[in-house]
Amino acid sequence: MATKVLVPLLGEGVEEVTVIKWLKKEGDSVKELEPLLEVNTDKVDTEIPAPASGTVLKIMAEEGVPAKVGAVLAFIGKAGETVESGGVESVSASKVESQVEGQKSVQKPLTFDVRPSTDLGFISPVVAKIAAEHGVNLQQVAGTGLNGRITKNDVLNFVESGKSKVESRISQPATFQPSNLQPGTLIKHSPIRKSIAEHMVMSKHTSPHVLTVMEADMGRVAKHRSANKEIFSRDGVNLTFTAYFMTAIVAGLKSYPIVNSSWSDEGVLVHKAVNLGMATSLGEDGLIVPVIKGADNLSLLAMARAVNDLANRARTKKLQTDEVKGGTFTLTNHGISGSLFAFPVINQPQCGILGVGAIQKRVVVIDDAIAIRPMVYLSFVFDHRILDGASADNFLMKVKETLEGWS
Repeated sequence: MATKVLVPLLGEGVEEVTVIKWLKKEGDSVKELEPLLEVNTDKVDTEIPAPASGTVLKIMAEEGVPAKVGAVLAFIGKAGETVESGGVESVSASKVESQVEGQKSVQKPLTFDVRPSTDLGFISPVVAKIAAEHGVNLQQVAGTGLNGRITKNDVLNFVESGKSKVESRISQPATFQPSNLQPGTLIKHSPIRKSIAEHMVMSKHTSPHVLTVMEADMGRVAKHRSANKEIFSRDGVNLTFTAYFMTAIVAGLKSYPIVNSSWSDEGVLVHKAVNLGMATSLGEDGLIVPVIKGADNLSLLAMARAVNDLANRARTKKLQTDEVKGGTFTLTNHGISGSLFAFPVINQPQCGILGVGAIQKRVVVIDDAIAIRPMVYLSFVFDHRILDGASADNFLMKVKETLEGWS
């Protein structure tokens, strides 16, 4: 009896996905829970595993074509079996959803627990199966997923070269090499690139964008980071400058809540929650903005852990759809690539976006004396319908003062 492969429910409000790539073709054999295809929704790429072992009998959904939740993607059965020759076992979307590696119930809130624990927590069927096949004791595997959850890649890395490789993957950012493109090449638009293009054009047509720039002395932050980086690493956290910028933004939004808002025809909606988006480069695939929910309730350690987790899972295509929604303000750290300052585009329907440039040692004048300090340009782009120059500068000054007064 053949088995249907259905489009799973990948998040609240998600009604359809786009098939990006089939990892198997008709006639190929596949094992249960083995990745079968990749789909995209809201700029999040997700692998869909096979719900049963067998042969891919028929593929129903073409690459690049949208498919509704619950629609049939393919049929899996015995070699030589035809779909029309017998009954078909229907696998519900909820069952498929539960088999997607890294997926959790969409009803569960996104939280970041900073308390140490000896409990392994959530272990997906894929992780458990791989660990059993290789005889891996999961207590010895360092988890890099949400709340330290052990992912498939963690186990595979452990099998290949042990714990040291897992730890190095946490501390080193992902790098991307450009393709060797030939002149005259037509690069077809990916769903992510199309989504980015539509959102950016819509944003520029929606909000009157205004830029204000300030410079911040990062001396105190750099000193604090140097003193605490090793301590944080003992908890499996890479203390990056991004965590400091995010925490400073929280301070600014708390002091000036109007910046944590959205425009509507009826008025300006000031959001209760502080949900910070973090623009993350996917290399040639574009960028994505995972969101740290309830950022105003996080300590620096918790913020750094959240930054590590979301950035890592964004680059390894392990984000859930709900984790790129609900942002109320966004940070883009363009300085990672050496840029000093920029004019970012507002992530609608938010009020503004903060761009952070490269941290460079520069000569500055302090108390009429020349000094060398690690400096950074902070570029705040805001919706002029909501903020005026003075209110925008007040917010940015609070961010600057928080960074310069770090203790």
